[in-house]
Amino acid sequence: MDCAKDAAQIERAAQTAGIAPDAVKVSAATHIMTLTVSEARLPEIEEAVATTGYGFDRIKDGEDIQTGAAHQDPAYRRALWIVVLLNVGYGLIEMIGGFLAGSQAVKADALDFIGDGLITFLGLLAIGWSLVWRARSALIQGVFLGLLGLGVLATTVWRVFTQTMPDPTLMGVFGIVALVVNVLAVLLLMKFRKGDANMRAVWLFSRNDAIGNAAVVVAAVFVAWLGNGWPDLLVAFAIAGLFLHSSWSIVRDAKADLATAG
Repeated sequence: MDCAKDAAQIERAAQTAGIAPDAVKVSAATHIMTLTVSEARLPEIEEAVATTGYGFDRIKDGEDIQTGAAHQDPAYRRALWIVVLLNVGYGLIEMIGGFLAGSQAVKADALDFIGDGLITFLGLLAIGWSLVWRARSALIQGVFLGLLGLGVLATTVWRVFTQTMPDPTLMGVFGIVALVVNVLAVLLLMKFRKGDANMRAVWLFSRNDAIGNAAVVVAAVFVAWLGNGWPDLLVAFAIAGLFLHSSWSIVRDAKADLATAG
């Protein structure tokens, strides 16, 4: 998984099999799904979760949690490294662009890129680590990303009272390039997906990022049309809010995993 939105999607898929919300938890920190159900229900749940396109393995009693075989494929790992560089690299570029354009929406979108890239990076770095160390790393990362999100929210609130007109042309350019970067990341990982369900997963879990990119472009159009910065600020609040929710989910899951391991 590359973000907490993925974990939420998998949880919802499990619930379609008739599982109560409090009986399933998917940790974005450690990529583990925990179920509190009878073993007879597992085949039904596995079938429901398979529709997300994610592969999974049952963890045996007393077994240390390791990454699945897919992550051992050198070509797949190389693709993930490229995705990390694309996300973090363009996120930093877009953050600079946000300051140049005077756009809070572009800055918030950049934060989402950086967050997804760092989560993928953590997953690569932590291959073979124990549950405790993966949870600790995720906790630190979740707190860090949360602070970044709060920073964007704070500066956006400040901009409400000291509004300046963002550059709609630069906003649109950075939003369109962001869409292109997302498409490149999808194409890199597409060949490692198998079957119709997995192809659908690539779309589902890239869609939210693409919506954020498109929202920046739409905000740029409205800024140019209306001649004020409110569309930019509204999109910034929405993107930063979604990102903070993901950050909170990572921290929550990491703390729960640490408590379980303890």
